[in-house]
Amino acid sequence: MAQQIQLNIIPFTPVVSKGAFSFYGEKQKGFAPIYWGKIMETFPEGREAKYRNYYTDFQVPREGAITAEIKFADAINFSLHYFRHLVFNYFKSIEGAIVFPNYVDDIEVWFKDPLHKNKVYQLYNNFTIKVQFNQVTANGYEFVVAYNGTSKILHKSISEIADFDTTKYNLVNCNGTVYKYEKMPEDLRQNQETLYPILSNTLKKEFIIEKEELKKENRFPIYLKHLENFYNTYLNTDAFKAMFKLNKDGFYKVPNNKVFETHPNSNLLEFKGGKTDINPGTGIWKHKPLKAFTEDHVKLFFIYHKDDGEYIKDTLYDYFINGWHKPVNKVEKHLANLQNYINQTLSIDKTKRIVFENKETIFEEVAEQLKEFNDTSSRFVAIYISPISKTEKDHPQHFAYYKIKELLLNKGISSQVLYKEHLSKEDFYYFIPNIYVALLAKIGGIPWRLARVKEDEIIIGVGAFKPQGSAHRFVGSAFCFSNEGVFENFDCFREDETDLLAGSISNAVEKFIEKNQTAKRVIIHFYKEISDKKELQPILKMLDNLGEKDLPVIVVTINKTDSKELLGFDLGSPDKMPRSGRYVKVGYNSYLLFNNTRYAEDSKLFPKDYHFPIKVSITATKEELVEDVEVVRELIDQVYQFSRMYWKSISQQNLPVTTKYPEMVAEIYPHFQEDNLPDFGKDNLWFL
Repeated sequence: MAQQIQLNIIPFTPVVSKGAFSFYGEKQKGFAPIYWGKIMETFPEGREAKYRNYYTDFQVPREGAITAEIKFADAINFSLHYFRHLVFNYFKSIEGAIVFPNYVDDIEVWFKDPLHKNKVYQLYNNFTIKVQFNQVTANGYEFVVAYNGTSKILHKSISEIADFDTTKYNLVNCNGTVYKYEKMPEDLRQNQETLYPILSNTLKKEFIIEKEELKKENRFPIYLKHLENFYNTYLNTDAFKAMFKLNKDGFYKVPNNKVFETHPNSNLLEFKGGKTDINPGTGIWKHKPLKAFTEDHVKLFFIYHKDDGEYIKDTLYDYFINGWHKPVNKVEKHLANLQNYINQTLSIDKTKRIVFENKETIFEEVAEQLKEFNDTSSRFVAIYISPISKTEKDHPQHFAYYKIKELLLNKGISSQVLYKEHLSKEDFYYFIPNIYVALLAKIGGIPWRLARVKEDEIIIGVGAFKPQGSAHRFVGSAFCFSNEGVFENFDCFREDETDLLAGSISNAVEKFIEKNQTAKRVIIHFYKEISDKKELQPILKMLDNLGEKDLPVIVVTINKTDSKELLGFDLGSPDKMPRSGRYVKVGYNSYLLFNNTRYAEDSKLFPKDYHFPIKVSITATKEELVEDVEVVRELIDQVYQFSRMYWKSISQQNLPVTTKYPEMVAEIYPHFQEDNLPDFGKDNLWFL
C-alpha cells in the first residue's frame, strides 16, 4: 500500500469571524494582549509610549473597560489567545478533566484511564492542545493535538499524609488544576484536603510504587489510537464544533508532493577496504572496522573488587579472549573475541590491574593505586567493573564512577565502565558488540565513517545537559573537520560562558582554515533554538576577527528529545511508522525528519528500532540559504547521516552525534574536580 503520512494536526476555521471584547490598560496575570491600534484610532493622551498593548480576560465589561469588535483575520496573535481561551473553558466544563496551561501556555488535558485500577494511585492519560496559524497547512488555523503519555496521582490527599517531608512534593492536583506545590496560591495551599500529589520518581519511592521497566516497543500505533480516541470523544462533537469548524477529514494528511526524501544512499556507511553497508552491526561483522589504531601498542587492564576476580575471569575476560559460544534463550549463539571482532591487536596487562577491597572506599583505594601508574609506553584502556549500578544514586560511592574517569583521563587513559551484575546475564550477549565498538573508538580506531564525498566545511555540534540539583546547564561542543563524520576535538563549558564557546569555535575554524586553506561554510548543530544576541553574536564577531565575516554560518537546531508534540503516522503501514529518510515541512524553516531503519516496506524491525521523528529548524546568516530547497536537503541529509555515526552502539540512533556526543560530555563533566577537561579528554572519545 502507498505511504500516506498523517500528522497530529487538525486544520480548522472559527465558526464566527469576529467578536466584541473588553480591554483594560493594565497587564494582569492571565490576560491576553492586543496592540492599541487594533482597538482605537489614536494613541490615548497621557499614556506612556512604552505601553503599546491593552489586555482582556474575555469576560463581560467592568469599570474602565474599552469595548471593541475584533476581526480575527486582522489580529492573528490575539485570535490565538482567544481560541485557546475557548478550548480551555470547553475542557474545564467536562467532569473529571484536569486542565491547566503548561509552561508555554499550551493547554494540557488529563483524563482518567478507565481500564487501570490501583489502590495507591489513579492513572491519567495526558494530552496537549496547541493552537497555531499557517505553520503546516499554510491556509489557516491548526490544532496540534499531542499525546504525552501518563501520570499517576495519589489517591490520598496531603491532609491524609502525616509527618512527611514537604520538600519532596513537586506537582499537585487541586480541583482539576495542576500546580507546582511551592508556587500555588496561598489560599489553595491551606486546603490540604483538596491537594493530591502527582507521583514524581521521588514520591514513587516514598509510597512504594512498583518500579517501571523502560519497555522498548513500537509506540506509533499506541499513540495513534490515543489521538483518534481523543478526537472522536472530545473534539468531533457538537459542542466543540459549535466553536470551530474542523477539517472534514479530521487529522491532516500530507499530500504526496509535500513529502520529501533524503538523497539515495544517505544511510550508507564505509568499512574496511571501502566496503559499504547500511547497518553498522552487519557491516562491521562482514567487512571489519574501517581502521584499527596502529600508532602504539594497546593494552587493557581491569579495575574491580577483590571478591569479583574469578567471576570476571569466567565472564567478561572469557568473552574478550575466546568470544561468546553458548545459548541465549535456548538458542546457540556465537560471537568473535574482542581482537578479531574489531580487527585490533591488543593485550590484557595483568600487572596493571587495580583491585579494591572495600565497596565503601572504592575511589580512595583506586586513586591511591593510580598514583603509581606512570607507564606511557602503550595506549592503555581501563575496564572498570563496578559493583554499584548507575541507578544506585544514594550509595556513598556512586560518584566514584566519575572521579575514577577523571583520574584516568589525567593519565591519558580512557575507560569502559560495566556493572558487575550484567556480566552473567544471557542478554549480555547483545551488549558485547556495543562494548567492542566503543572500545575501538576509545583506543583511537575508526569503526566506520560516512560514505560520502568530502566537503570543505567545518561542522560544530553543541549539546547540553543539566545535572539534577545543579544551578547551571552545561554545554558540550564537538568539532568535525569534514562531513565524513570523524571528530577531532571536544570541550565543555557552563551555559552562560558563551564567550568561551565562541573562543573554542574560533580556534577550531582557524585550525581548519590553516589545514584546508579555505572553508565553504560553518555549520552548527545546536541543541535548542539559538539566541542571536546571546549565542550567535559572539560567534559572528569571532569570524569577523578572523577575517572570515563573509563565511556563511548555518545553524541547524535539533530537538534534544524525539518529537512528541509533532508526530507523523504512515496510515498505509501496519506499524504506522513512516519510512526512514522522509521529511515534511512543519513551519517556515522547520522540518519533521523520520529517522529510523525502516528503509523498505519489508524491513525487519525490532522494538528498539521504532524511533519517533526529530524536529529540525534551519537559520543562516545568508537568508537565501534557508529558502534554497537543495541546500535544505543537504543539511537535513547531514543530520540524518550523523545519527549513523554513534560509536557507543551498533544500533541506529535518531539523534545526530553532533549534539549527542557533546551532551554526553556535558553530562559527565560537572562531576569532575577540575574546571577544564584535560588535553587528552579533548580529542578522545572517552565518554562513550
